[in-house]
Amino acid sequence: MRLRAATLNLEQDHKRWEARRELVIDQLGALQPDLFAVNEVCIPKQTARWLQQQAKQRYGIDYALVQQTRVNGLADVEGEALLTRFPLVETGNLDYRTRDIVALVARVRVGATVLEAYVTHQYMSRGDDSLRLFQAQRLLAWIDGRDDVAARIVCGDFNATLDMPSAALMASRFRPTQTAPTAFTGLADVNGEVSHPGRPRMDRCIDFIWHSEALRVIESGVCFDRPSPDDPSLWPSDHAGVWADFEL
Repeated sequence: MRLRAATLNLEQDHKRWEARRELVIDQLGALQPDLFAVNEVCIPKQTARWLQQQAKQRYGIDYALVQQTRVNGLADVEGEALLTRFPLVETGNLDYRTRDIVALVARVRVGATVLEAYVTHQYMSRGDDSLRLFQAQRLLAWIDGRDDVAARIVCGDFNATLDMPSAALMASRFRPTQTAPTAFTGLADVNGEVSHPGRPRMDRCIDFIWHSEALRVIESGVCFDRPSPDDPSLWPSDHAGVWADFEL
């Protein structure tokens, strides 16, 4: 049994969302993943629901949507989401108790196999990696507590490269599908200011699809990495995404 997964940090509704969302849905239609993990969905504008609806209208893709808002003051602002073509068995969530950050899990049925897809977004890349390390430890402990499923993927913006302790800890338990750069694109706002000014463009991989040994990677790469043909400063997001084809 084969499946395709993808992940992307949407950058909420910032930096010309109404224009760049067309790039997101166009490139989603070309990719057509079975599982699509999304960070920084905008809760007021329901950006994940917009993607779900447009995928159905434009491409006939019938996705179920799982969402988990952040907690406390960010609960009305942003969240994590998963779009899945597979039937849902169970969902759950984790509150890291740090910086209002959360993770979600969806247990889905892929043919005769049950698979768990986790979606999370770790502490910002400018911050101390010790907090991300704590979050990685909490995430792995949560996964270990759900030990009746062998097929697992963990998707999202981890804000850390593999040489950092938090990502190295993840790599000690799961394998990354690829390590090509995902950050940062040349996305500019209406005033011309580019995301993450002062940072190099596309020089690091901080977005991952991690997978357990029960899944074999057939092919993987970077996605949502093409700007508008009419405006080289308009990209799907400030991050590129990651896609991967798996065999169970």
